[in-house]
Amino acid sequence: MTLILALDFGGTKLAAAIANLDSREWLRYERHFSPVNADANTDLKIMRSLIHSLIQGVTPSAIGVSFGGPVDAITGKVRLSHHVAGWENIPLKDLLEQEFSIPTVVDNDANIAALGEYRFGAGQGHDSLFYITISTGVGGGWILNGKPWRGAAGMAGEIGHTVVDPCGPVCLCGKRGCVERLASGPYMAKDAREFLLNESDKIEANQGQILRSLVNNNLDLITGKVVSEAASQRDELALNILYKSAWALGVGIGNVANLINPQQFVLGGSVTKAGKNWWSVVQKTARETALPEVNFEIIPAMLGDDAPLWGAVALAESVL
Repeated sequence: MTLILALDFGGTKLAAAIANLDSREWLRYERHFSPVNADANTDLKIMRSLIHSLIQGVTPSAIGVSFGGPVDAITGKVRLSHHVAGWENIPLKDLLEQEFSIPTVVDNDANIAALGEYRFGAGQGHDSLFYITISTGVGGGWILNGKPWRGAAGMAGEIGHTVVDPCGPVCLCGKRGCVERLASGPYMAKDAREFLLNESDKIEANQGQILRSLVNNNLDLITGKVVSEAASQRDELALNILYKSAWALGVGIGNVANLINPQQFVLGGSVTKAGKNWWSVVQKTARETALPEVNFEIIPAMLGDDAPLWGAVALAESVL
């Protein structure tokens, strides 16, 4: 039995699991949400604890690691995290191999999730897909001709930082109107909070009241999930923010469809749980943006939040 230890360093949570290479079920599974203001040292400490809990009595043959940010997949060095401080140029592969003496491979979470969906999920039976995760951030990973495609410097797939509204708000990356700035959960929450704080004199009766009630008027508690819930209850402010999120992603998808023409767009991440209206706007906008001759489908990920972990299992095969 060949055991794989799969790790997922996300923007807001850490997860780890062990699976038999030939199985489709986890033997053991642990997850832990990152504390507020966590940094790289915090995340590493938590992940070490999860690993030690999982490997008691067993010896994995390889470690596959999904990381939520740019990674040099050849060296296994993390370049940075856009959401967690202190990850600049951290040699994550070397750190794990030195500590646990197990061959390790590291890649960006979207690349790995794409591999997971291709091998075990929605992409089975296809040879080209673009996986997009819409959650804390927005990232993408490619499978082309049945193989991961990372680009010349490992930066392919960064749909979150393609510009769809040049006059839009400033993104964390410094550009205006990025897909991530408009479509990700934290930015939707930020836009809702800022509107309620700064535009209160312009708010109509049906704008933001449901949002306020869902958090008992504590605007700091607004999250992307709360915005989605308020939108489902027809709060006009939440509906507008959710529409802008779906529109931005749809424009990005339509442009990518024109450029590369994959068979599938597989969407995962927490924002994809926003409901039928969100999906409808994404589909409609993508089709309107793409050329009519460009055929593609947009479907939900099958592996859910575990797509990066299952991709890490598939990735770990390369070092066995």
